[in-house]
Amino acid sequence: MRKWVKLTLFIMLINLAVPQISHAYGWGYKKGQANQPPEVGKYGQILEEYGGYYLDHSGAKNIYLTFDNGYEAGYTEGILDLLEAEKVPATFFVTGHYVRSEPELIKRMAKDGHIIGNHSNHHPDFTQISKAEFAQELADLDRAVEQLTGINKLHYLRPPKGTFNEETIKWANELGYIHVFWSLAFVDWHSNQKKGWESAYQQVMNQLHPGAIILLHTVSEDNAEALSHLIKGVREQGYTFKSLDDLVLKEMTPVPLYGF
Repeated sequence: MRKWVKLTLFIMLINLAVPQISHAYGWGYKKGQANQPPEVGKYGQILEEYGGYYLDHSGAKNIYLTFDNGYEAGYTEGILDLLEAEKVPATFFVTGHYVRSEPELIKRMAKDGHIIGNHSNHHPDFTQISKAEFAQELADLDRAVEQLTGINKLHYLRPPKGTFNEETIKWANELGYIHVFWSLAFVDWHSNQKKGWESAYQQVMNQLHPGAIILLHTVSEDNAEALSHLIKGVREQGYTFKSLDDLVLKEMTPVPLYGF
């Protein structure tokens, strides 16, 4: 009996000494066909239970344009020019490196009325850091954006590389952030792999569906050149570009009873 007690205590001490690595999910899905949303499997259930968005489930032909900005390749200013001319709202999820290296672009995003989202300060795997480190990553990015724009709190969070678990979503909720994933994306982050704007255009149009949250990377020249065609093509199919605030705030606002 004493041997078993000693063995149990030994195992408990080992478990305390060795960091416990949380499981991790990498956001992904099976692409839908014929203008249908993708199949996200258990990820949809996790977001329903713990909070977060990847789609507007209303069925309305709304589109939500989002960009991830980790570094600048010279295309974002032109993208902002086009969005301003076409009156298209967007959300830019930015990292600490981007904020520090491109302050004028951050200022313009805010000035033009776009949403700036938190993509973390150092782009870590959230599932491999502590809650305190997680909170610091987000707070540091918020403060960097605030110094440039006066916005004292970013509300939308996109985890680096789409890596998450139930715990990191709960941490974000406690800190006042809302996870935003995506329902339409393609491999577009290799800035040295050009396929032409038609390829980027066709990738989006082939996956287009009501309520899509589109993820694009601003380092892609193909994306930058395709954007005007995408905006036109999406609108020709009867879709309307909306802000994430239109989606999230609408769902958070209680519906009045009896129409009052």
